[in-house]
Amino acid sequence: MIQSKTIILIHGLFVNNTSWAAWKAFFEQKGYTVYTPANPGHEGNPQALRNQTHPQLTQTSFEDVVNNIIKLIDTLPEKPIVVGHSLAGLVVQKLIELDKAVAGVSIDGAPPKNVLAPWSTIKVVYPVVDFFKGNSPFMGSKAWYRKAFFNNMSLTESEQAFEDIAVPESRKIARDTLLKPFAKVDFKKAHQPLLFIAGEQDAIFNPKLTKKIAGAYKDPNSVVDYKEFQGRSHFIAGQKGWEEVAQYIDQWISEKLVA
Repeated sequence: MIQSKTIILIHGLFVNNTSWAAWKAFFEQKGYTVYTPANPGHEGNPQALRNQTHPQLTQTSFEDVVNNIIKLIDTLPEKPIVVGHSLAGLVVQKLIELDKAVAGVSIDGAPPKNVLAPWSTIKVVYPVVDFFKGNSPFMGSKAWYRKAFFNNMSLTESEQAFEDIAVPESRKIARDTLLKPFAKVDFKKAHQPLLFIAGEQDAIFNPKLTKKIAGAYKDPNSVVDYKEFQGRSHFIAGQKGWEEVAQYIDQWISEKLVA
């Protein structure tokens, strides 16, 4: 098996790379070299970004997000393990399809264009993709984040999490996953190991959708694993108990990548 000690943690929509700070420290303590790049137009402090949207944000596409990670990977001495949350779960699938990583982990990942999302997902994300809003940035309210991300947290915890992580978002990225052929995944292609993680109480991408995405892969000789964590919301990587999820991923990497 191929062994790698490099991890790239990729953030999804509505947050930026600062949301990975604790995970970066966790995996560095395990001996990994860890990168937490910001997606284009997402660089900076969340509070500052809420006050003044990054000028590049509304031009950022899904393909820009993937290519930004590829650009980083191409500078590294070894192929990395890629871990992505939410929209970045789909980024992980594309990176694996393009053979840019030795393994991939999708946490509460978004569906590719060729996997139909359920009505529950559409209801939550419609305000983001709303075509009547043109090219304006999307900034979720505290109530929207509480419904979508923090649905099983107290009001106090939810409001603090909003202050810590919430950022404006590009509608173009979300729309691209519905409209652009690049957002499709080739499920028949042989690939490096993939792990799909679901949060039982995820209000955006429920476990049935995550299992459906994982089950779409067809190559019998390629590894596709699935793990569901009880009591976890879409904020699975940030809410209390995130360490259990990170530890599971570390163990999975050890089992799949170390001979």
